[in-house]
Amino acid sequence: MKLSPFKLERYFAQYEFSVQYLLSSSDCDGIPQKDILALADPETKELWDNLALGYTESLGHPLLREEIAHIYTGISARDCLVVAPEEGIFIALNAILDRGDHVICTFPGYQSLYEIAAGIGCEVTLWKPEEENGWRFDPDFLEEHIQPNTKLMIVNFPHNPTGYLPPKGDFQRIVDLAQKHHLYLFSDEMYRFLEYDHQDRLPSACEVYDRAVSLFGMSKTFGMAGVRIGWVVTRDADWFARMAAFKDYTTICSSAPSEILSLIVLRSREKIIATHRARIQRNLGLLDRFFEDHADRFEWVRPRAGTIAFPRLKEDRDALDFCQQVVREANIMLLPSTVYDFDSHHFRLGFGRENLPEALEKLEAYLQFNPK
Repeated sequence: MKLSPFKLERYFAQYEFSVQYLLSSSDCDGIPQKDILALADPETKELWDNLALGYTESLGHPLLREEIAHIYTGISARDCLVVAPEEGIFIALNAILDRGDHVICTFPGYQSLYEIAAGIGCEVTLWKPEEENGWRFDPDFLEEHIQPNTKLMIVNFPHNPTGYLPPKGDFQRIVDLAQKHHLYLFSDEMYRFLEYDHQDRLPSACEVYDRAVSLFGMSKTFGMAGVRIGWVVTRDADWFARMAAFKDYTTICSSAPSEILSLIVLRSREKIIATHRARIQRNLGLLDRFFEDHADRFEWVRPRAGTIAFPRLKEDRDALDFCQQVVREANIMLLPSTVYDFDSHHFRLGFGRENLPEALEKLEAYLQFNPK
């Protein structure tokens, strides 16, 4: 398998740990370990205090798998495989795809979602959203592009980088089309539970379709990217078995401390999620005013879920040039749309961090000193 360089990750590698302000991050603020341990119940405290740093179970700690299953409806622990989030994409696609298969994937997006399929030797059709319609992904596109050799549809909702969340009717139509054509469905749900209105929350694909795999994890919604814990969930026993076997060639098993820390947080998930959602709502209010004040320079479609948006530069300027000048002169990292191979007119902006007000103030100062 030959994979192209991961442009987003290479760009982050240049600036993520040296720049003062990250206005491009897609996660919520990281939770200090001491705060996590303060949430431990008697069972998880004992697990932590007596933890031995040996190998762990390849499928994941049984208690962690049980807690993951509680997030879903109609799912049991035996349907849950603990992985690193990126690993989940890699093993799920390798477990189901063969050279010559056709794949349809939402785009722009996290490069692994379509690059791995291409590296396997699949034909990949990119499903692009309509910015003029609120970044909507029109399900009619799927009907028009399904081929005799189509095996898999890959979707990502809430969507990275636009923050788009389809109405439930559109999502159900995606599932119905997969079912009608006997396709597999891979659903990247890393920003689930960060909907601004909980009534907009979609069902997990694994709950409503037995040939679906759902990807979720601790990185975005729970502010625990550092534990590198995620999971794939499916009721398709054959796909599950293939993924479990493929994991023997990747990580084999997860970090013992990471599993227990994740278990503690999942048992307190409502409290954690409420804290992050409150911060997101505060930051969205600031961004509403920012884009109103700078309507001559930027245009944005307000996201419906998650921690990121994809504003457009209205001035005739390349997004990469704009983002690199901002990082040089204001010490602020924004993510140009060029890393998605999408266009050169947008940039990703993240608002899941507590220091967004300060970062936005610095960006305001930069714009004042660099008029249009």
